Amino acid sequence: MARATKILRNFYRDSVSLMQLSSTFAKLPGVEQASAIMASANNINLLKEAGLLGETIEAGANDLLIALQGDDDALAAAMAAAESALNQNPPPMSGNGKSSAMAPRSIEMGLGTMVGANLALISTPGEYAAAEAFKALRLGLNVMLFSDNVELKDEIALKRFAQDHDLIVMGPDCGTAIINGIPLAFANVVRRGEIGVVAASGTGLQQVTCLIDRWGKGISQAIGTGGHDLHRDVGGISMLQGLKALAADPSTSVIVLISKPPSPEVAARVLDVAGGAGKPVVVNFLGADPEGIRRPNVFAARTLEDAAAAAVALADGRRPEEGRPERSPFAMPSRLVPGQQYLRGLYSGGTFCYEASLLLKKKLGQVYSNTPVDPENRLDDVWTSRGHTVIDLGDDLFTRGRPHPMIDHRLRNERILKEAGDPEVAVILLDVVLGYGSHPDPASEMAPVIEKAKALADEAGRHLVVIGFVCGTTMDPQNLSKQEAALRDAGVILAESNAQAVRLAATVVLGPTTVGGMP
Repeated sequence: MARATKILRNFYRDSVSLMQLSSTFAKLPGVEQASAIMASANNINLLKEAGLLGETIEAGANDLLIALQGDDDALAAAMAAAESALNQNPPPMSGNGKSSAMAPRSIEMGLGTMVGANLALISTPGEYAAAEAFKALRLGLNVMLFSDNVELKDEIALKRFAQDHDLIVMGPDCGTAIINGIPLAFANVVRRGEIGVVAASGTGLQQVTCLIDRWGKGISQAIGTGGHDLHRDVGGISMLQGLKALAADPSTSVIVLISKPPSPEVAARVLDVAGGAGKPVVVNFLGADPEGIRRPNVFAARTLEDAAAAAVALADGRRPEEGRPERSPFAMPSRLVPGQQYLRGLYSGGTFCYEASLLLKKKLGQVYSNTPVDPENRLDDVWTSRGHTVIDLGDDLFTRGRPHPMIDHRLRNERILKEAGDPEVAVILLDVVLGYGSHPDPASEMAPVIEKAKALADEAGRHLVVIGFVCGTTMDPQNLSKQEAALRDAGVILAESNAQAVRLAATVVLGPTTVGGMP
């Protein structure tokens, strides 16, 4: 297998664009792996670990690096095509009714083009992101910090500065937000409404906002905080700011908070503020004891689905437990053969994987993962499943030198076929995430592989059950109904939510052949 690299000096593209371009380059004829990244030291080390770089690269953080691996005869043409795609002129920038032929090259230039702007979305390599965020804050801009690998001390400094200047920092590693109806980064197109969300989880925010939209309600604001915000040293600064802002917002009547379990002292502070918000607040701290959350006007939700259902009910003036919609019965296959006993979850969303681990542990006992609920259930080898296994394919171990699995489905497709070849596997469990930033047609990538996986099992005298859900709305660019129809045609049993899909998958493994609604 040959490798090729190309350095474009002083050439910048944001990380979301580069992930999408990397996925496109990987589909060029003769290419096995492809990556387009800014050539920071950290990124270069990641490419070396992924096997895409062998030689020393003389490049700096302002340079863009293309790295390809594949057939020797094809790489020259593939590199030329990749470079041509990168050199295509971006569309003219516009702001305040004026057009500009040249894209801004700094935050100050951007403000000159869009004088009324009040938010900067920063997506630079992590080691430079904090400096850019400080520039934006000092110019009076709120910040959505998409970048990860920002040091904790820098996050604390940024958030404290923002708090002191009546601004907010969403992030670092904030992948999703919906502000004034505008989806930012990986987000879905949802109707406007009276439910506000503050989340330390990107896919958790997407699931809740999509279900609220599906069940007829809308979103006032959806504020991401980044996954470290509820760390003891950070103190939940952004979640508290978001909570207070929604409490004061006349267009918000119900508030939803989402996170993995915070540190106890931060949780107590957030819940005290929630109790005084003057509005009903639904809290989904995944894995936390609901009894430790409940307070007057504060309602605990065990799952993301429960959080969305409770918010919809409260917005309608009903009790939270009355918010769960009717569930259609699922006719389940009974053709599993002796020995088919295990479930394998292959997730692109980290929070979905974590929620699945929590639910499956209660149903099935021991569940292995690369991001386990219990440390003793960590997989020794993330590339090989054992027993019941759920994998977060968006974890850094899998994305080194590769685009995120919401953008590029090749890694998950390979794993689907591998799991289908295991005679002990009964069920494969999947998430499919729509919205801006995600693959433009995920079903077109997944359906043929799922059909092949089921055919392989059939040939071996087994029946492979594939269960999933689509996190999306009817207004998303991928066309929700089209995606769901294509997946069903490929043999996927679709539920409305991750929690429903997980419980259904567990029921198949445990044995009943027909489920009337969901447990």
